[in-house]
Amino acid sequence: MARQPSASVRERILDAATDLFDRYGVHAVGMQRIIDAAGCGKQLLYREFGSKDELVTAYLHRCEGSWERSFAAAVEVGERPEEQLVELVRVVGRSVPGPRGCPIRNTYAEFPEEGHPVHRTALEHFSAVREQICTLARRTTAADPQRLADRILLIINGLFTSGSTLSTDENARLAVELVQDVIAVETATARTSTSV
Repeated sequence: MARQPSASVRERILDAATDLFDRYGVHAVGMQRIIDAAGCGKQLLYREFGSKDELVTAYLHRCEGSWERSFAAAVEVGERPEEQLVELVRVVGRSVPGPRGCPIRNTYAEFPEEGHPVHRTALEHFSAVREQICTLARRTTAADPQRLADRILLIINGLFTSGSTLSTDENARLAVELVQDVIAVETATARTSTSV
């Protein structure tokens, strides 16, 4: 039976790739550079990740963890979905990664081909995020929860792309004010239509 490398070897390779991809982008980083940064041989890297696409997909799944932690932290705050949606924007605003923004969005932009596995992985993430936000929005009194969710998603997308123009604190503050306004308008519409 072939000896399996420990999980720490796989994580060490993924750590090195994550650091390089985050700093330079996926296409700018070759496999040899990852091998050098991870301090492993080519054979070991390809035993753990059969191709660069497989490594990039694993990187995207790792990046998804940041969103999952943000979402989990937001839903723990308060019982009202309106509060949870505001908190989600607050948490995301405080945790936007450096001036390059969201690594999943950056990678998606580097792989525009619809059939590419990396492109599909990023799209699956965006779809799951949208559904999570829609689920919270459906629990509000908004007349059109889908529209509320899409507006909140637009705010979150803005946070991930404007990091280099404003400070993280300023972005977060403005985004929270905006999401509070959006929620107030969307839920007020529901109250108005039901009281007529």
